[in-house]
Amino acid sequence: MGSGQTVAVFGAYGHTGRFVVAELVERGFVPVLSGRDAEKLKALAYETGLEARPATVEDPDALDRALTGTAAVINCAGPFASTTGPVIEAALRARIPYLDVAAELEANIDTFAHFADRARDAGAVIVPAMAFFGGLGDLLATAAMGDWTEAGEAHIAYALSSWHPTAGTRLSGAVSRERRGERRMRYAGGQWEYRTDAAPTLEWPFPEPMGPRQVIGEFTMADVVTVPSHLSIPDVTTYMTVEAVRDIAAPGTPAPAAADDSGRSDQTFLVDAVVRAHGAERRAVARGQDIYAVTAPLVVEAMERVLTGRTRTVGVASAGEIFDADDFLRALAPHITLELLP
Repeated sequence: MGSGQTVAVFGAYGHTGRFVVAELVERGFVPVLSGRDAEKLKALAYETGLEARPATVEDPDALDRALTGTAAVINCAGPFASTTGPVIEAALRARIPYLDVAAELEANIDTFAHFADRARDAGAVIVPAMAFFGGLGDLLATAAMGDWTEAGEAHIAYALSSWHPTAGTRLSGAVSRERRGERRMRYAGGQWEYRTDAAPTLEWPFPEPMGPRQVIGEFTMADVVTVPSHLSIPDVTTYMTVEAVRDIAAPGTPAPAAADDSGRSDQTFLVDAVVRAHGAERRAVARGQDIYAVTAPLVVEAMERVLTGRTRTVGVASAGEIFDADDFLRALAPHITLELLP
């Protein structure tokens, strides 16, 4: 376990950041609280008894002070288009691993594009999108691939019982929409496409007892960045149940509300990852509760594996590339229930 190692959490007072702080404490790490809002940090420090080190992405010296003496940094502060670059730079200066929970496509793409060479040359570890979106789907697709070295297509379908977005989710979505305008993105034929037509609606055959549900096709999430970053799959598509899309699109949908003592909401999820090659199909399925809460064990498990050397590469790497996907997924019990299907 953590053995008292200190870990900086940037954006510690946010909805997901609080789950990450609690998970770190549970595992024996000592979180160092950081972020842009000094008053929120002060309140969280008073509540938890942990050290607070305010910092903004516009102040490299403050970021350096926030990371001083820490073993790693976890970035939970959106919009990630603004925070990933400066916090990664600070991590590189401090010579510590960097992980984030970014679900913003553009921020994820930028991380791979801008830091791959530098991180590899420095022997540094940068793990973007180590969250429910981006990390979990990538691990499931990698596990489903098994011994296949390539596949023709990968599909990752999400069934959420509801989707009450956090303020950070709404802000990140607004930033992404501002960057791409009215266009949507999809990954086909081994490259990104920008489209202006409406995403298709279709039926997805979720495993029983859920069964077929209506989904929005080409509802492109961070997995469409992480999966093809290391797997030879030219077509990667993600899907979302229509009810969840309506929730997140409606401006009046409230933020998540705690349904238990841990702070989790009553939202449930099923992630169905399917890869197809040469007429054959393989599938990996994960079930659990609260997409924001489950991000905490995902990113903290990843960080712990990085710090203990249970990794397969250096540089900028997605979850499925840097970790043993099967072993990682099984380590997430009881946070998720996993099924690997032929």
